[in-house]
Amino acid sequence: MIIMINKLISLCFAVVLLQGCTKLDENIYDKYTSEDFYNSKEGSDVALAAVYAQIPGNWDGVGYAGADRGWYDLNSMSTDEQVIPHRNTGDWELDFARLYLRQWLPTDGFINNTWNWLYKSVFNANLAVAQLETANADPSKIAEAKVLRAFFYYLLIDDFGDVPFFTDNNVTVDKIPQEKRAVIFDFIVKEINENVELLSSAKGGVYYGRFNKWAGYALLAKLYLNAEVYTGTPRWQECLDACNKVSEGGFSLHSGAADNSHPLGYKYFELFGDVLPDDETILAIYTRVDVVGRNIFTVRSLGGSDASALFGYSGWNGSVVPKDFLDKFNDNDIRKRQFRYGASPFGPRPAGFTIYSVELNNIDNPGANPNDGARSQKFFPAAPANSGGASNDFPIYRYADILLMKAECHVRMNNAGAGKPFVDEVRQRAGLQALSAAPTLEDIYNERGFELAWEGHRRQDMIRFGTFLLPRGLVKAAQSYRLLFPIPTAALNANPLLTQNPEYN
Repeated sequence: MIIMINKLISLCFAVVLLQGCTKLDENIYDKYTSEDFYNSKEGSDVALAAVYAQIPGNWDGVGYAGADRGWYDLNSMSTDEQVIPHRNTGDWELDFARLYLRQWLPTDGFINNTWNWLYKSVFNANLAVAQLETANADPSKIAEAKVLRAFFYYLLIDDFGDVPFFTDNNVTVDKIPQEKRAVIFDFIVKEINENVELLSSAKGGVYYGRFNKWAGYALLAKLYLNAEVYTGTPRWQECLDACNKVSEGGFSLHSGAADNSHPLGYKYFELFGDVLPDDETILAIYTRVDVVGRNIFTVRSLGGSDASALFGYSGWNGSVVPKDFLDKFNDNDIRKRQFRYGASPFGPRPAGFTIYSVELNNIDNPGANPNDGARSQKFFPAAPANSGGASNDFPIYRYADILLMKAECHVRMNNAGAGKPFVDEVRQRAGLQALSAAPTLEDIYNERGFELAWEGHRRQDMIRFGTFLLPRGLVKAAQSYRLLFPIPTAALNANPLLTQNPEYN
């Protein structure tokens, strides 16, 4: 059976089969050929579910976001927005701090985990495409599998540059050729453009967390947004066009109104809870802790006794927000409530809550004091939850991002005035005033940091805006080769056709 918990939400993420709305007879494989099976609605969904199941975060670096030591940590803790410091009590090994300090190595587990997860996902996507094409399945399902594969290759070229490229699984690892980043970029763009209009336009229900047409265009917009980084040629108009296609899906910003029923006081934070609102959410990861992924981001951040006072289970005293990032937020910005610090913190204040200092003076030797660093409560735990994480869903793409992408495109095409309404809409939802003048690139860069903090976009944004290599806080300036992660040593050992990224040898 394919899991379809909570109004058919989780079909796409569960290959771990429990109970649900789609029940397959246990002898179905004896009754039908594989072509007949994958040609059926149930069979095509099984093929896709095997790919979607790779996206929710889980242990051992699996998934896009939700757990630890994988893609999310690699792309978030290498930026200015978060770090897990080594503590002077001996807690937390140096691996996380070295990400923030930009001292990663080709042998690091984060890098190997991310590489292995993405290539397992590519393999599963290739398999799904082959199964569905052989069975002459519904064209929309074949298109969905191809767009999924494009998504994983996009993440690969974003992190690693030139990478092994294959669309047929009938090849051994040691024979997979390494292809240029720009060539794979062209393949991804072509695959999306050829398939996006075949995707369903439905939102929510069984398409919650699946690549429908609007998520496909959001992915295409991301490719064009970063085209100059990937290929050397900017594609701002194409990015704007893709964003405008997303807008045809009828999306809008979710309410930012006050809400005394939410622990953080505003409806805005429903965007990071359980079952994300589909007015703004374009693509999400469905999560149910210990069943389909997990979301550790708040429990990993808060200290043990503090989490116990707040939620009834212990926290990990891990991820913190660097002071220079926190200080950029306006005190009137409701988004600042995602951070917990000081004697009068945002959110609940039960007896025994911890007072966190915003100062972070050392992260590696001898390390930070136990309560140093502001904490994140953006993903305020949704039940069921425990010390292994919560059931908060995770937004991969949402409409606020699309609006800020539109604004950026207009500014970069020397039409900043046309971009102002999009920035203002996001700012005003957060309780801020509209900009007093047309936005600059710095305005948009800062607004993206405020709006999308801890959502996995920061490294890409910092690279595109030219800030990733600059000194910041406790971090010295970095050399340009750090714009790419190294190909893992294990991958180089397995495939003699691969060449390491410059300066990592």
